[in-house]
Amino acid sequence: MSTTANRVDFRRLELRDLNAIEKIERASYRTPWSRSMFAGELAKPSSISLGAFDPETHELLGYLIISRYVDAWHVMNLAVAPKHRRQHIAAGLLGRLFLVTAGEGRRGYTLEVRVSNDVAIRLYEQAGFKARGVRRGYYTDNREDALIMWRDPEPARRS
Repeated sequence: MSTTANRVDFRRLELRDLNAIEKIERASYRTPWSRSMFAGELAKPSSISLGAFDPETHELLGYLIISRYVDAWHVMNLAVAPKHRRQHIAAGLLGRLFLVTAGEGRRGYTLEVRVSNDVAIRLYEQAGFKARGVRRGYYTDNREDALIMWRDPEPARRS
């Protein structure tokens, strides 16, 4: 049975989740974040760290780390365990993020993604992000460029 975003529990990540986070991170990235980088983000008041968990086994399926800046939320890290990819978990994390941050003023959202990562770029486009520029040589492992993407804040609701 596959897990879908409809059968996922979302909650804030905690220090006890670090082992599971590290496992997914190492399986997902050529230059993974260190444990201390994750611990720092989990402790930072200006960051939101969300996890997607299997409701039956409580296994971490994926996570999203975002930091608040003056005018934008910056998506710092998003990953899904390889065996759970293509099951709408990343889209679910982004959707949950937009709900959690909806009352946080009129901040937009920004991120960088490898120009070669077509799957991630499509995911972000489907979530409302648009390409806004390129950071040349952004990635240290191979000097690949990063596509800068932006999502405008939701319009203010009128009562």
